Amino acid sequence: MENFKTNLDADGVLHIAFDVPGKTMNTITAGVMKEMGELVAEIKSNEAIKGAVLFSGKDNGFCAGADLGEIGSGSMDADQKLSEDDKLKQAFERGFSLNRSLRALETCGKPVACALEGLALGGGLEIALACHYRVAADNPKIQFGLPEAKVGLLPGAGGTQRLPRLIGVMNAMPHLLQGTSMNPQEALKKGVVGAVVPAGETVAAAKAWVLANPNAVAPWDVKGYRVKDGPYTPGGGMTFVGGNAMLSKTTYSNYPAQKAIMSAVFEGVQVPMDAALRIETRYFLKNMASPSAKAMVRSLFLSTQALAKGANRPQGFDKFEVKKVAVLGAGMMGAGIAYVQAMAGIESVLIDQSQESAEKGKDYSKKLLDKAVSRGKMTQDKADKVLALITPTTDYAHVKKSDLVIEAVFENREIKADVTQKAEAMLGPKAVFGSNTSTLPITGLATASKRPKNFIGIHFFSPVDKMGLVEIIMGKKTSQETLAKAVDYVLKIKKTPIVVNDSRGFYTSRCFGTYVQEGQEMLAEGIKPAIIENVGRMTGMPVPPLAMADEVALDLAYKVAQQTKKDLGNKWVATPSQLIIEEMVEGLGRYGRKNKKGFYDYKEDGTKAIWPGLTSVVPTKVHEADPAMVKEYKNRLLYRQALETARCFEEGVITDPRDADIGSILGWGFAPYTGGTVSFMDGIGIANFVAEAERLAKKYGPRFKPNKLLKDMAKKGETFYGRFGGEAAKKAA
Repeated sequence: MENFKTNLDADGVLHIAFDVPGKTMNTITAGVMKEMGELVAEIKSNEAIKGAVLFSGKDNGFCAGADLGEIGSGSMDADQKLSEDDKLKQAFERGFSLNRSLRALETCGKPVACALEGLALGGGLEIALACHYRVAADNPKIQFGLPEAKVGLLPGAGGTQRLPRLIGVMNAMPHLLQGTSMNPQEALKKGVVGAVVPAGETVAAAKAWVLANPNAVAPWDVKGYRVKDGPYTPGGGMTFVGGNAMLSKTTYSNYPAQKAIMSAVFEGVQVPMDAALRIETRYFLKNMASPSAKAMVRSLFLSTQALAKGANRPQGFDKFEVKKVAVLGAGMMGAGIAYVQAMAGIESVLIDQSQESAEKGKDYSKKLLDKAVSRGKMTQDKADKVLALITPTTDYAHVKKSDLVIEAVFENREIKADVTQKAEAMLGPKAVFGSNTSTLPITGLATASKRPKNFIGIHFFSPVDKMGLVEIIMGKKTSQETLAKAVDYVLKIKKTPIVVNDSRGFYTSRCFGTYVQEGQEMLAEGIKPAIIENVGRMTGMPVPPLAMADEVALDLAYKVAQQTKKDLGNKWVATPSQLIIEEMVEGLGRYGRKNKKGFYDYKEDGTKAIWPGLTSVVPTKVHEADPAMVKEYKNRLLYRQALETARCFEEGVITDPRDADIGSILGWGFAPYTGGTVSFMDGIGIANFVAEAERLAKKYGPRFKPNKLLKDMAKKGETFYGRFGGEAAKKAA
């Protein structure tokens, strides 16, 4: 066998090393599934085998789950030449193959134990659950879990059936619906593992259990077994009633995987295991066929993984070793950038106008490090070494020998030009200058530079320590070598880079802005603020539009608008949303969360409520919304963002569908269940999307008018991944 190495010891215990060749981590491939069946047949038929111990042949973990690359490539789809009935049968057989093998393992008549020295996630944990006993190494960093729901899938190898039977439905639901994981001690307490032993002793402990339990069977195969909190038990009924209510509240029914998981558990725990596994497979396949699941797997796993490995890096350039970076501006953004750099081992100079401000910026890192130490996530010695890498100063002489400069000062062209010139005077010829601007065109900012080929946009998101995306913006004169260096820098600080071309607002700020603007347009129409906010939540966005505007800061939106007004001159046309912002900032001094006054009022206890005086700024005309109106409002918020993405493609601001999807989800939280703005359009179908956009344009104005690109794609029956995707993106599609 290629994936399993076996050795039968003198006591009749078969030692099985799970070791997929050519991979740093074990994953479940088609080959693994095939060999699993062969392995079980050998255990069952060979009289010399008294039992078995399954463990990993790799040092870094047991198994990370299914190979989503195979799933994303459609390798599990049925043969399209078959009849519909035969397609369903073939799809079921493929989907059920691992379940069949694991059930055969579970009922082979011999004890099987699993030794877990490292992580077991997804299908990896499902394999372990199909063994009669599990023993884990005593290492708090090890994680066990079923994270499939996070990428739009449900566990399809018995996870929805064995875990609820093992630890109870109520205890299992958070792991199934939310993908939460547990460490070995938590797993022991819940009953997921039978023992926790010192690292290196798991195989011996597992073998001892096998020899001591020659007649082992799974609890659910014992006659008379019942799930302790099934649907019709005294407490179990409320688990499902309450669970459904909580699921609707948290997901707004946007995520089909969670619905499928709830249904699979509800139906499965009422029947014997063999029938339950068939139920799970049917829900697994039904969910797999949904546009949402396909889009989420593609974006949240395949594309994210590819970009995190530098898929958008130009080839032909040596790796850029970033050892020292100067950050200009020690405010929230600059301080956060210095922190993530120091955590990556990069010497960081933090420059501001006063030493006090610079020190305050460094203190931001100290607070984060102190918190990590207090929670046992870092030693004090490590924290001290990280903090020592940050030098707060007002002296630009410290910029010398920097490989890169990140400018993170106010969104003011003159200020940015001034600090650019001061820093460049200290830089070597190969150093890169990056601007963290969120809106101002990079080509314009580069006019202050003597080396525009080395000038690039490196746009972080707030808070920098938590947000995983960095938007890299190419100016007209930015070189490919500079782009390669910027990508290398972003990868070193463990962020995911997307690459876009220059435009006012670039890609993320430009598209994200339409979300808050549309919320304000609705407000200007007289729609009740609470309706706008509730609909925003229902779309799947992380924060509703008016609250989001407060978070970003109303005065920042005002300043950006004023700079844009100045740049555009006579071409400037104020929208109703901009007029509202002007009134809130100029007339009322309401800047958002920053001064505790915006569309919301913010109380000292941390709570907030929509500002009652908002109706005096914009009188309410629409006080209630029926389901049809809610759908209309949801479409307005989602379509507005997607339409701006299409315009970005037409203008060449963004060229790769993967960058667009990942940028929309990680950058501003576009509804993850859609797979991102591009997958949202592709999933609806471009022709259908265009028709709805044209309807919205007639009713609400030209901001919803589909552009020429969309109309052309609709006529040709194209998709964004088909038209703009490279070979890797097309395969993922």
